[in-house]
Amino acid sequence: MSKTYSTEEQKEKAIIIGVSFNKMPKDVDLVLSELESLCFTANLEVVGKAFQNIQEHTPATLLGKGKVEEIRYLIEELGADVAVVDTELTGSQISNLSDVWNVKVIDRSMLILDIFAGRAKTNEGRLQVKLAQLKYTLPRISGISGTSGRFGGGVGMRGPGETKLELDKRTIRDNIVKLEKEIEKVKSQRNVQKSSRKKNNMKMVAIVGYTNAGKSTLMNTITKAGIYADNKLFATLDTTTRNVWLGNNKQIVLTDTVGFIDKLPHAFIEAFSATLEEARDADLLLHVVDITDPNYRQHIEVVDKVLKDLGAENIERILIYNKIDDNKKPFIMPEDVLCISARKNLGIEELKQEIQNRLFKD
Repeated sequence: MSKTYSTEEQKEKAIIIGVSFNKMPKDVDLVLSELESLCFTANLEVVGKAFQNIQEHTPATLLGKGKVEEIRYLIEELGADVAVVDTELTGSQISNLSDVWNVKVIDRSMLILDIFAGRAKTNEGRLQVKLAQLKYTLPRISGISGTSGRFGGGVGMRGPGETKLELDKRTIRDNIVKLEKEIEKVKSQRNVQKSSRKKNNMKMVAIVGYTNAGKSTLMNTITKAGIYADNKLFATLDTTTRNVWLGNNKQIVLTDTVGFIDKLPHAFIEAFSATLEEARDADLLLHVVDITDPNYRQHIEVVDKVLKDLGAENIERILIYNKIDDNKKPFIMPEDVLCISARKNLGIEELKQEIQNRLFKD
């Protein structure tokens, strides 16, 4: 009798650990929901959750001794393979927690960068992801590589194209220099294209927003670009640029940018500077918000902060509440907000008209 084998990738089982500092949130599950969504996107199966409000910092493990032991029992009981902590850890904290828990330990930033590694499709995207991963890994190398082979592979250790992340300090430094040079070439090419658009007096518009707000769907609806769009965090990572006719003989250049997220790794901002400059150099920003998300107000604040970090805080923008057809809860409607459903093509003509009004006042 022949055996049948599943070709489906075996999921690692994860315990997710939320952390707050000096203030316990009212709804712990709401705080952990985004981390759980990130795990789902990275193909991790969440089998357990833990949370700690940290009032006194513990340098060796971040978490208090009692909480570390509690999570150790939870990991053993549930048979978890990996522990995901919802804040950045140092290399020694990763090593110490991994030794106590006897599983692979990754932090939120490692998880996000792992998702980027799986999502990058273009050469530019892969270069940027690899650089971000290496810059994040370098100061943590001793902690990661010293955990008895628990970091052999899987989530947190995948590079672009499913290659294994490099763990040799000298090689990492050499690769960082090499990647920075390659990305600088890409940046130069982008600058040439921008100069050409400016020379032709083309108005540039960039779509920005929190991850999974519907940016790619809006781009597809307006341009028929055929970008992959899914109800997952960071469904698309590579930027897309298209020329768009708005009517009345008015044309713009529209760019879909990578989604932002809370606690975005600084290494990401550095590595993706060439791509993120699309937002900084735009004449107008379309800030897309998922109005169905219970944390939409915080998401608006996160996007505003990232734009400020990029030097794009003074660029004129249109605030857009998306997924209005799915919203069941009342919300406060600020002035100058447009409500749309990118998926159902609702409010798109009004949006195009508003873009014309903002860009072609004269």
